[in-house]
Amino acid sequence: MENLLRNLNMEDVLKIRFSPDKAIELLNKDEAILLDIRYPFETEKWGMKFSIEIPLNELPDRVEELPKDKVIICACPQDFRSNIACQFLNLHGFHAKVLVGGLLALTDRLKGMAAKDLTL
Repeated sequence: MENLLRNLNMEDVLKIRFSPDKAIELLNKDEAILLDIRYPFETEKWGMKFSIEIPLNELPDRVEELPKDKVIICACPQDFRSNIACQFLNLHGFHAKVLVGGLLALTDRLKGMAAKDLTL
């Protein structure tokens, strides 16, 4: 972790961020999965049926449930917790990204007729 912080630059930070449009593109191509890292009380109220749900605090014990051959788009309501999950996964050999603006931005992007843009 120390080496990650010492070598981190702004270019690296920008590389791990995906817009909702980029996320939709990769999800449609089956090149990515959406990892919803919210807690169960959150996902039971409003969930993304097309996501894998693993709460952030369970991620270390359930990391083997994730594919290493796809981009993992980490998501929470905004993007605070997903940044933590993304760094954890990248340190463990995954290709993880952060959904910019989180699930709120993705939900906003998929409102109304725009929901048809997601063709999983």
